[in-house]
Amino acid sequence: MALSLSILDQSTIAAGRDAGAAVAETLALARKADGWGYARYWLAEHHNSQAHAGSAPEILIAAIAATTRRIRVGSAGIMLPHYASLKVAEQFRALEAVAPGRIDLGVGRAPGSDGRTAMALNPMAMRQVEDRFPAQVSELLGWTGEGLPVTHPHAAITAQPAVSTRPQLWILGSSEYGAQLAAYFGLPYCFAHFITDGGGCAEALALYHAQFRADAGNLPAAHAALGVFALAADTEAEAEHLFASRALSRLLRDRGRFVPLPSPEEALAYNYTPADRSRIAQFREQAIIGTPAQVLGRLEALAGSVGAAEIAILSPCHDPVARARSYELIAREAGLAQALPIAA
Repeated sequence: MALSLSILDQSTIAAGRDAGAAVAETLALARKADGWGYARYWLAEHHNSQAHAGSAPEILIAAIAATTRRIRVGSAGIMLPHYASLKVAEQFRALEAVAPGRIDLGVGRAPGSDGRTAMALNPMAMRQVEDRFPAQVSELLGWTGEGLPVTHPHAAITAQPAVSTRPQLWILGSSEYGAQLAAYFGLPYCFAHFITDGGGCAEALALYHAQFRADAGNLPAAHAALGVFALAADTEAEAEHLFASRALSRLLRDRGRFVPLPSPEEALAYNYTPADRSRIAQFREQAIIGTPAQVLGRLEALAGSVGAAEIAILSPCHDPVARARSYELIAREAGLAQALPIAA
């Protein structure tokens, strides 16, 4: 079966442009992706960040779902510990009313921010001794499906609107914890390869496949995906030039500095130390960049090596035109548009 390709968008803020421009670029790219044939368009959640404008994925999902025709739209993800399960269920049932059968609810338990911001989002979080994430996932399954078990204290509550379709719940993570939780509930799982550069990926997906419970009744078989950084251009040289932005951004991120994405020119002019250059070389060795054929080949090999059926591509790029071009080139190389129904 051919590898399914999707898009993961953090609404990255580029140096020289503001957060409003980042959101506008997200909306424009999603409409193009709908025609290119990508399976999903996922929006990330970050707070108090100078690097990413996507603080409310549910709002962006609504805007994209209302202006596209066939692509699935969802979160990657909602950071569930910040919120009440009922409110999240209501938001995503409302999104199903906007785009029936096209909504994904990806959830994670990372803060998506610093500790102080996480406290501001949910002042009660620090008082919770137990990890409520599994319980919240169970509540979401109930409130977006057939209801909570009769023994649950909130079983009499219905998440509105009670539409006939339901969002597809996903577990997102970058460790074995999320993989095992997804397997227990029998849900699809996406590993954040772009965060760990692949570290722990094979182990997490092996656990997911080994422990998957089809008898949980949510999915007939395991379905694993990867969130992967990849960037394509018409030539290798152009891809290398564009990658300079990502390399410097990643270097600064590892030092706790989340800044607007620098331009390639700014990145190439940066005063790197020898240690910096060694780290940049490591980033380059791991990065999936190049011509469309090179990028698609490496994505397919990566997916095959860990048993992933789908890849959500993350392509932060300072130039929005080059970013869109990257996604278009990969879609053409993979023949995505040819596989679309005639009605699309």
